[in-house]
Amino acid sequence: MTFKVIFVASAMAVAGLASVSAQRGPASLRVCADPDYLPFSNQAGEGFENKIAEAVAKALGQKLEYTWAGSRGRGGFTEFLARGLDAKKCDAVIGIPSGNREELTTRPYYISSYVFVSKKSKNYDIKDMNSPVLKTLKIGVEGDTPVEDGLKLRGLLDRAHVFDVGSTPGQSPATMLDALEKAQIDVLITWEPAIGRFFSRYPDLEVVGVPNTRALGSPEQYVFPISMGVREGDEAMKTKLDQVIVSREAEITGILTRYGVKLYTP
Repeated sequence: MTFKVIFVASAMAVAGLASVSAQRGPASLRVCADPDYLPFSNQAGEGFENKIAEAVAKALGQKLEYTWAGSRGRGGFTEFLARGLDAKKCDAVIGIPSGNREELTTRPYYISSYVFVSKKSKNYDIKDMNSPVLKTLKIGVEGDTPVEDGLKLRGLLDRAHVFDVGSTPGQSPATMLDALEKAQIDVLITWEPAIGRFFSRYPDLEVVGVPNTRALGSPEQYVFPISMGVREGDEAMKTKLDQVIVSREAEITGILTRYGVKLYTP
């Protein structure tokens, strides 16, 4: 937030201006967030990105102020950023892939992975995207993800069930776990932070991280660092958030752990 300091000749005017400023209190941390996309965020403040936003605002000594906007549906996350962050309706988003080309990103505050999820009793020998057993299984995959591209490279996408919870408002990532529990699919491949909170409902499921690998051509990436995002050019806000990420690392990691977010290294 930019403040203009106006110098006037009258000492009384200066004092009056200072009084008004004091009444306003500290500036707000303005965050854009989805109002209905758990486990990330919702309007009731129940998501792990809500809790991280609260911790950041407290560390900065600022009031947390939300601009609610759907990150799914037409235009997806890109449109969400354009309508909120780029339009200056907020100053930060809490979760964005590091190095995003559309915005300026902070240092990563966690690294997580896409994962294979299956029933423990099946004991499938799945180690990576090239595991032969995948050719025999009914695979569930979230659409518009690196995993969808990986299946396409291997000729497995035509027989896979593609879920659109990441782009469909009102749906929960738990939908995919329900399909696995009901044997509609044999193995689910999805982003672990999206489903970690729901695992307590499914004690018979096991999770294996999808390692970065290669089929033909360029390497495939399935492990991603996640940062906070600010508008291009807002170096001051980036610096503030970077400082909080360093100083409150243990607190932020604790929030992620409570929400079942598994942390990985590339």
